[in-house]
Amino acid sequence: MSALSPDIAAKIRASFARQGLMASFGATLARMEAGRVDIAADVAPAFSQQQGFAHAGMVFALGDSAAGYAALSVMPLEAEVLTVEMKINLMAPAAGRLLAAGRVLKAGRRLVIVAADVWSEGGDGARKQVAALQGTMIPVAA
Repeated sequence: MSALSPDIAAKIRASFARQGLMASFGATLARMEAGRVDIAADVAPAFSQQQGFAHAGMVFALGDSAAGYAALSVMPLEAEVLTVEMKINLMAPAAGRLLAAGRVLKAGRRLVIVAADVWSEGGDGARKQVAALQGTMIPVAA
């Protein structure tokens, strides 16, 4: 992948700052490149399920947003993207710090095929993959 133009990077940062759900999670943009965006967030008790693990909704939202911003990173400056569909495979319980790594698989004129892997990082630094997502984004006028 390659570096983002300053205008696209600024657009992604501004868009991310407007996302109430990401702000609620305390999520941050961890990495931005053309075709790749990573988002990180700690699993707080407010976003856990009954057994103390991250709720699947949090895992999905982080992966969907990371994949969406990866798609946005390869779009023209005047474009936005929306999720058309997204599939998730939950592979293990998630706790600690989550890192969602979104990437573009194929950018087309009408559709952008994306994927995201979500990793859980424990306090001991051990990392495990907890989810895999694949979906489709559609460019729309801003």
